Amino acid sequence: MPLTPELRRKVDQMRDYLYGGGYPDPMSNAEQLAFLFYFNLAEGLDRDNAARGRLVKKEYTSAFDGTWDLKNPLNAPKKGQDTIPRSQFRWSVWAHVLTGENLVRFVRDEVFPFYAEMAGRSAVNFMEGARLGIDDPTVLTQVIGLVDELRLDQADGDTKGDLFEHVLKQISQAGELGQFRTPRHIIRAMVRMLDPHIGETVYDPAAGTAGFLVAAYDHIRLNNSSSNAVEEVELDGKTLRRGHGDKLSAAKWEVLQHATFYGNDVDPKMVRLATMNLTLRGLPDVSIRRRNVLTTTLDAQQKADLGLPQEGFKVILANPPFSGRVDKDRIVDDVKVGTTTATEILFLKYMVDSLKPDGRCAVIVPEGVLFGSTSAHKELRRQLIENNTVEAVLSLPGGVFQPYSGVKTSVLLFRKGGTTERVLFLHADNEGYKLDARHDTPIDQDDLPTLVEAFQKREECWQKWQEYSLSLEGEGRGEGEKLDWTENWWFATVAAIRACDFNLSASRYRPLSQSQVEHLDPLVLMDELKAIEVEIMEEMDSLAEKLREGTA
Repeated sequence: MPLTPELRRKVDQMRDYLYGGGYPDPMSNAEQLAFLFYFNLAEGLDRDNAARGRLVKKEYTSAFDGTWDLKNPLNAPKKGQDTIPRSQFRWSVWAHVLTGENLVRFVRDEVFPFYAEMAGRSAVNFMEGARLGIDDPTVLTQVIGLVDELRLDQADGDTKGDLFEHVLKQISQAGELGQFRTPRHIIRAMVRMLDPHIGETVYDPAAGTAGFLVAAYDHIRLNNSSSNAVEEVELDGKTLRRGHGDKLSAAKWEVLQHATFYGNDVDPKMVRLATMNLTLRGLPDVSIRRRNVLTTTLDAQQKADLGLPQEGFKVILANPPFSGRVDKDRIVDDVKVGTTTATEILFLKYMVDSLKPDGRCAVIVPEGVLFGSTSAHKELRRQLIENNTVEAVLSLPGGVFQPYSGVKTSVLLFRKGGTTERVLFLHADNEGYKLDARHDTPIDQDDLPTLVEAFQKREECWQKWQEYSLSLEGEGRGEGEKLDWTENWWFATVAAIRACDFNLSASRYRPLSQSQVEHLDPLVLMDELKAIEVEIMEEMDSLAEKLREGTA
């Protein structure tokens, strides 16, 4: 069942009821909807688990069997009764009969504790500390009625996931989750470039709502689907292909669902949203843990206890926080780069160290990371170039992260180990959506598909670039005759990069035609100036901190 306009309308109605009812925080509203979705789906999930138990002849105890000790005596059906049957926590029972203050009290004092106990059986109890935030009886009744109308139990995992993504998309448009939600078409391009396979571990150390892990899951399923198990769906105004993974054996499905995806986030709300996003798509056992990787470290025993790969991860996909600093006394030694406290540099160092040998990473970075002149910036780039294999830099157009951030960004792609000989630079002028303040209007101009293909065929591209470079010697050409490079990709050798203080900004090495030199895009210049300004402000903040320490 596809994500229909009618389903989208119902989600938008929920948002309108919540906002109009006095609940203006989009992030909290998404969290509350995640809980209600879970309550709605739990009955069907329990039924599926019972059927699976019978199939494998394994005893299964339903969460709805037995009795429940009431937390609030006012919820007792009769005076003096202190327990009720657990079967009354089925959505089909309480959500259809309770209204008004009785509904609010029962959901707040009984339903939330019951499902927190139930969620405790999962890989991560994403309901730990959860509480009802919708205490207006009318609003809660309206929203529960709309959730019931969604008929989530009849939808497949992709539809439920797309529905939840629609909730998250509304949040980003409200400007509340900008640092957490990466545009999904950018994520899909990054995943296609890294091309994760079944049997490889996939990790996001700043998982947010788990967009990268979901995209990697979709990619692996598509690559393991026969032609009649592939469908085209419309999402965000674009058509994309989705596969059902019918070529995967039962053993490979087990690996995909239980030993492939890993993630962390510092925010408990993000852990909940990510876990729900994955659960709705059929990945309830993926562990998204609450952890700040910049201030905590895990030893071998802790990794074993948590079921984490000892040797590191094969694939890392991430969009870590662009700004902010960590208290230098809390930064673990493993991620330190000089004396910097900038999170974007520390995260990048952490990701390098978290890869398996020959593991690969695609990470979104602010432009200043690529050309910053501080000692930490240059040292990190030196380590990337000389101790690892930087394969490509994809320069994204300014405005990709509107409406919640105007920072200029690029995607850095590298492998763990080896040494860099050359870097492919890819430049996107357009990425399929109008680059305005909302950034949600589809357009035909989209450079990402051809740039992804160029990355996939980078050896062929290198041969073409070498031919072009040799032709620049100009043998047989008339005086003043110019050769133009018309592709939106190009290369730089490690010698050229080393000579430029390991600068990895795509524009630094772009072969410009005469007309391009005379008519540089002012928007590109503005993006570069903004990135320089950010770097200057970071340096001033760092200097001020040192001065304060000196006078303390």
